[in-house]
Order: sequence, then C-alpha cells, then structure tokens
Amino acid sequence: MKVVTSQQMQSLDRRATSDFKIPSLLLMENAAWGLVDQIESARGAVRGKRIIVLAGCGNNGGDGLAAACHLRRRGGDVIVYLLSSRAGTPCDARTFLDIWTHTGGALHLLDDAETEPWRLLKNDLAACDLIVDALLGTGLTRAVSGDYARAIVMVQEARKSKDRPIVIAVDIPSGISADTGEALGTAVIADETVAMALPKRGHFMGAGLEHRGALSVVDIGFPPALIAREGIGVDLIAQADMIGLLPPRLKGAHKGNFGHLLVIAGSVGMGGAARMTALSALRTGTGLVTCAVPRSLARVFPMEIMTLPLPEARTGSLSSRSEKALLQAIEGHSAVALGPGLSRHPQQLVRNLIAQTTVPIVIDADGLHAVAQKPSVLKRSGPVILTPHPKEMGCLLGWDAAAVQKDRFSAASDFAQKWGVYVVLKGAHTLIAAPDGRIRINDTGNPGMATAGTGDLLTGMIAGLLAQGVAPFDAASGAVHLHGLAGDLARRIRGEAGLIASDLMDRIPDAILQTIVPVRRETP
Repeated sequence: MKVVTSQQMQSLDRRATSDFKIPSLLLMENAAWGLVDQIESARGAVRGKRIIVLAGCGNNGGDGLAAACHLRRRGGDVIVYLLSSRAGTPCDARTFLDIWTHTGGALHLLDDAETEPWRLLKNDLAACDLIVDALLGTGLTRAVSGDYARAIVMVQEARKSKDRPIVIAVDIPSGISADTGEALGTAVIADETVAMALPKRGHFMGAGLEHRGALSVVDIGFPPALIAREGIGVDLIAQADMIGLLPPRLKGAHKGNFGHLLVIAGSVGMGGAARMTALSALRTGTGLVTCAVPRSLARVFPMEIMTLPLPEARTGSLSSRSEKALLQAIEGHSAVALGPGLSRHPQQLVRNLIAQTTVPIVIDADGLHAVAQKPSVLKRSGPVILTPHPKEMGCLLGWDAAAVQKDRFSAASDFAQKWGVYVVLKGAHTLIAAPDGRIRINDTGNPGMATAGTGDLLTGMIAGLLAQGVAPFDAASGAVHLHGLAGDLARRIRGEAGLIASDLMDRIPDAILQTIVPVRRETP
C-alpha cells in the first residue's frame, strides 16, 4: 500500500476528477460510507449511541458532514457542530450540509461571537459516546489557533472524564501535519484514525504516531491506474509482500543450499551481540553461520555456530592483524554481518574490510561509527545495508538524533541515494530506504522491543536473508517485518515490560510460519 504526502493526496483528488471523471461528490460520499463502516466494524453498531461530529470548513469537514448523515441513518443520535458558516463551506461539503439541515439534523455553528453553542458543545462532549473529529485535514501547514484550537482543547478535556468518549479522527487527527507528524500547536489525540484512500507519512512519525491511535484505511474509489501514475515511492509493507520471500526447500536440499553467513562481531564484554546475530540468522533459515571473533570469545558459542578465532588486541577487540584472515574468509561466504559488539577500537579494520570486498554486507552498531568517519568507503561494487538507530543515523549525517526524528524520511533516503546503499532507520515504524529513492515502512513491532539485543537480532536476520540470495531491498524489508512480528508474538506471551531479546529469538520461526508461504517445487 502506498503512503502519501499531503501534496500527493491533493494531486490524486484533483486527477481523479479531471482525468478519470469521478465526481468529487462521489469521492466524499465513498469516504463517509467507509468511515461509518469502519466505526461499526471496530466499535460496534452506532444505533442508540450519542455522537458528536465536529466539522471544519474544508473537505475534511465535508467527509464529517456526509458521515453524520449515514450515522443518523443507522440509528445514531447525532449532533453536528460546524466551525464555518454555510457560505464558507466548500461546494461538495455544502451539499451534505444542506442534506443534513433539510432532513432535520441537529446543527450548531461555532464562532467567537456566540457563547451558547460553545457551552452546549462542552456539555455534549462530556455526555456523548463517540466524537468524530473532522475539523482539519491533511492540508494543515501552520499552527492551529482561534476556534479550531478551542474546539480541540475541549475534545481533549472530554477525554479526561471517567466515562470518556471514543474519538475517531477523519484522515488524520486535527492539528497533526500529514507530512511530518508534527503537532502544529494543539492536536487531537484519537483512539482511531480512519485514513481516506491511502495512509499519510504523518501517521508514522512524531506526534502523529502517538496521536493517531489505531490506524485503518478505507477505499474511496481511486482507480489503481490513478495511484500508479502518481509515481509514489513510499510503500507500507504488507503481509502479502512476504509470500515467497524465502527460497524453496526441495526434498533433496542440504545446508549448503541456504547460504553461509560470516558474522564479524564481538569483543570482551560484548560477546552476546555476536551470538545473537548468528543465532537469529540461523532462525531465519540460513544454512551455515561462522562467527569471526577475538580468540578469547571463541569457546563460548552455541554448538550450531562455527567460529573463526582471530588475533585479539589488548583492548579485547579484534586486532588489525586479523585483516588478511578476514579478507580471505569473506570471499568464501555468501554475506557478511559486521559490527555488533565489535567496540570502537578496530575502526580502520572495519573500513578496510568494507572497501576491499564485494560480498553483500550488513553494517550495524560499532561498524556504523567506523563508517561515519569516512563514508566514502561505502562506494563499493557490492551491496551494503546499514541499520542505524536515530542517534547513529545522526552520526552518519552530521545531525543530532532530534533532527533525524523530525524528518526520518529525508534522513534515510538522502543518505541511501547519496552513497548508493540501503538504509534501515530503526525505531517505531522502521523505514527501509533504497538507493533508487524507494522507501518502505514497517507496521509490525511494539514498545517492548526497546531492549538490549533486539538490534543484533535484526542484523542477523537481514544478513541471513542476504546469505540465502534474497535481494537487498527485500532482505532488509522482509527481515524488519518478521522481526517486528516476532516481537508482537512474544508480547502475547510475555507482555511488553519484561520482554527480552531471546523472547523474540524464539518467535522468529513462528513469524515465518505466519507470513511466508514459499513457492515449493516438488521433485518427481
């Protein structure tokens, strides 16, 4: 599913009418039908429920007015509060406003000159079951003020009551930027956001992520050809994208058919990172995994993992004397995972290994710090996948972590395109950016995964898929999706607060079973 900016959404709306001759009034009607269907699907029948629809002066308000008609038709006790005059309401929205008023719908106009409608709104918000937020849509570009800010504050006050109403946002919570997720002044906190046609970038970043609640998307009638012609380069990873990700396992298959991964990781005190990286690759289907580690760590690895003991520096990390052996080892493997627990000491060694090899490589943790000092080493002929968290991404770009979080899409995509690499920018809704400008957004995972070691698991999963011959963009996005799903499955058993990385490790095969249906070629 495509994820759009506000400008792209406006273009789709405009071209649906101009190029495909779809009446804009029909699009608004479809949006309303989809909204009400989703409300009843998620919250139960609206019959007998007290519902407040807060409608603004734009098309978002028109969706709300059209929805009010359908909510009442299905038995809801609906009152509309409109932050606009009839004359100030756009043509399509005015059609539904006229339908509402001519069929006897309850309507109050909110403006600074009248105090009584605001008093009624306060009382109605406190007593209702459901609030439909259709005040401000995706076109918002400046801080909310005046009557709109006043109405939003009143919604937030109503949410604090003991029997608080459910808040449903139309397209995006009012006050949230559809492009950045930033709260522009004050913003509605919704229990659910129903996006029209396609999700917006702001649903996955910043305050937008915290304010949106559950996210659902309804079809408003855009033809597939319309969306395809827009050239939207951002996709939300779907379960269907996982089908066939892993290579088929024929009856006569052996471990050599599923790749051999070399993990270059670990130092004294951080050997666990190397072990988790290696084990997660095996759990993702890799046939063979060898860990190249300082000699003193080689005795403590699980029996499923082969080791390559190497010279150790006085710091407990890999010595520069390991370089020749590592270069030789890399050429005999399908892919490399480089960096987890490596420490900051062998930075020149890391850069030399990257620059002098062509085998697909995943770089994480301490490996990223070595790259940040000289990113030109990334200009190599073999594929590179980087897996930074926001602070590491900032180090690569010369930004601080806050700047990265404010514009995650640009941070990941600009670096990927500049250096010809794949960037996995970790965090809530991890982004995967490709060198050609494409971006994928992950929608699995939970806050319980914010614990030590989960990043090492992801590195191993990505590298494990690479080792099996999966294309870099698919390996990165597939592993991210499975990693998050494993976390979600683990949460069902352990909850969030006590979740640890090994809980996720155990659920990786379950995540694969739940999502991936490999194309199986049976031998005669």
